[in-house]
Amino acid sequence: MTISSPKHSPEIARRHFLQHLARSSAIAAPAWTLMSSLQANAAEVHKNKKALILLWMGGGPATIDMWDMKPGSTTGGPFQPIATSADVQICEHLPLMAKQMHHMAIVRSMSTREADHTRGRYYMHTGFVPNPNVEHPSYGALVAQQLEKTRSDLEIPPFISVGGNSIGPGFLGMAYAPFAVDSNGRIRNLKMETEQNRFKERMELLDRIESRFIDQQRGDAPKEHAKIVKKTERLLTSEQMDAFQVAQEPENVQETYGDTDFGRGCLLARRLVESGVPIVEVELGGWDTHNNNFTSLETKLPEMDQAMAALVADLSDRGMLDDVAILWLGEFGRTPRINGSTGRDHWARSWSAVVGGAGFKRGIAVGSTSQDGTEIETTPYSSEDLMATVLKSIGIPLDIRFTATNGRPMKIAAGGRPIDELLA
Repeated sequence: MTISSPKHSPEIARRHFLQHLARSSAIAAPAWTLMSSLQANAAEVHKNKKALILLWMGGGPATIDMWDMKPGSTTGGPFQPIATSADVQICEHLPLMAKQMHHMAIVRSMSTREADHTRGRYYMHTGFVPNPNVEHPSYGALVAQQLEKTRSDLEIPPFISVGGNSIGPGFLGMAYAPFAVDSNGRIRNLKMETEQNRFKERMELLDRIESRFIDQQRGDAPKEHAKIVKKTERLLTSEQMDAFQVAQEPENVQETYGDTDFGRGCLLARRLVESGVPIVEVELGGWDTHNNNFTSLETKLPEMDQAMAALVADLSDRGMLDDVAILWLGEFGRTPRINGSTGRDHWARSWSAVVGGAGFKRGIAVGSTSQDGTEIETTPYSSEDLMATVLKSIGIPLDIRFTATNGRPMKIAAGGRPIDELLA
């Protein structure tokens, strides 16, 4: 977990992990106030063993050059479409993903309202536009909070952010903040500084002190703090930490994903969900192609193609794809118009996202844009709609209600409508 700005290292110090969770525990419990609908769906939720891997393309990828190509138009650019294993065409620079498209679906009618990087990143991660009065929880925090309860044996954090700094937990509290690691799974300072027996003695002493404090009826904060301490203790001593050791994978598997940060990140994501982590976000940045868009993509797309295709194929081969959802997106798309620097600028009006696995229909494209890509010709879909669809695909009920710290009642996924054409 990290609470630092994106400029800081995505690694975590053990003491920071404990310190910040403890600090926030006072608000974690009361901030998430569930109504009767959650109890009504409790049995269903507790049966849920699904997971989500979010592939975040920071910077706003030019989806018109990838998933919704316009060959022959003035806006289409030089890339050509190729056939795939499904009844859709994608970019020639994605040949490996072309072989995996029977597992995936493209949403070609995303139409959103934020074309600023910071605001768009927040909106696409939460389903809400930024609001100074409330900090909304991200996809990751929501999924972690809802699905952690189905993993009683999970000892490592339920929300892992690989290679980036995801949006935080909002009013859910720091217990559901992203636990940030690099693509090699490295976590700074997460080693025992004392012998095992001495560490155990210290933890037992702390438990006795906290128990006496809790017995004095000091409210919910001490109870939540004690839970956080227990989580941290389990993290320090858990054999599940081996899931972060990407280098343990056979060499041929590592080669399949590619010797890149994104490749190792995708492999780490597979290892983590296989170990029971319900939500992993892997970031690949560098998509802000105002200049030399096509030259940049000729380098960027093969890196993404190899890792993403390996992830899809690996999950399928391991029999995990029915339980693990994959979501590929950025904060927005890029302009159909090619600017004077052979680049594309920010564009939120018409762009694409990609989903697969779990409860999704596969091998299809949903929605369409005009011949030049400037307009949506079918039903437009928002961040809220996509979020609602993804949550439903992994078995999280959409009738959950919660209350933010400002007292305002809110719907999960901001009341978005599931995209029925995508759901199996």
